[in-house]
Amino acid sequence: MNVEYINPFLSSLVNVLATMANTTIVPGQPRIKKDEVARGDVSGLIGMVGSDIKGSFSVSFEEGLALEVMYRMLGEKPKTINADVTDMVGEITNMVTGGAKRILGDKGYEFSMATPIVVSGKAHTITHKCEGPTILMPFDSEFGKVHIEVSFDR
Repeated sequence: MNVEYINPFLSSLVNVLATMANTTIVPGQPRIKKDEVARGDVSGLIGMVGSDIKGSFSVSFEEGLALEVMYRMLGEKPKTINADVTDMVGEITNMVTGGAKRILGDKGYEFSMATPIVVSGKAHTITHKCEGPTILMPFDSEFGKVHIEVSFDR
């Protein structure tokens, strides 16, 4: 997979969490994901389709980080993941994908975004409907981890 497709999602996530939630995340080591188990407790997944490219993106938050981001964005801190937290993760998924779409559009790659779906629970799964490998990128913060996954057909 072309790294030119992945970097816009990385920078967009860092930007969204910094500007919307005043939260700093530190990137870890990327790797190829070999299974479908999410690395967090609540995940947003969105599909992308263009004339010559198809892919998907997911962002998966550990519960502690999701709750802290919720507090920093909306001033509410639930005790556990609830419908408001899953809505927020869906919005973050949209914002990150929209930011990456803008960056990729500037490079000549155009695609449409689907409506994100959000799944929560321990050891839930994320299935990317693409032929290419899934790149898993972990990030650390003082409140927990967030992982993104990016998969494109080419």
